[in-house]
Amino acid sequence: MSKSDRRIDVEEINGVTVARLLEKKILDEANIDALGQELFALIDQQGRKKIVLDFTRVEYLSSAALGKLITMHKKTGTAGGKLALCSIQKDILDVFKITQLNKVLTLCTDLDDALAKVG
Repeated sequence: MSKSDRRIDVEEINGVTVARLLEKKILDEANIDALGQELFALIDQQGRKKIVLDFTRVEYLSSAALGKLITMHKKTGTAGGKLALCSIQKDILDVFKITQLNKVLTLCTDLDDALAKVG
């Protein structure tokens, strides 16, 4: 997969996998499916257990993308790991609150906070 095809940029920080979401708008089904595959591969194929999803660049997120995040949360838990989301813009944070996902997912203000919760 070439760099331009990827939807996440992965970095390892102190044993924690940080996946930065690269798309500003995660709206269409093809993008969401591809993003889901890349995220799930971190657990299913690479065996990573401590994961932080960095939302710094994300401005819009469709409801279908929320489903991928819930699946990611379940996969991480099943693998005995931890998942945290950080640097979420206010509009998306509001969606998490409205859908009560803020009670399911670990939402952190910034990367340092997320690394502390997951690590």
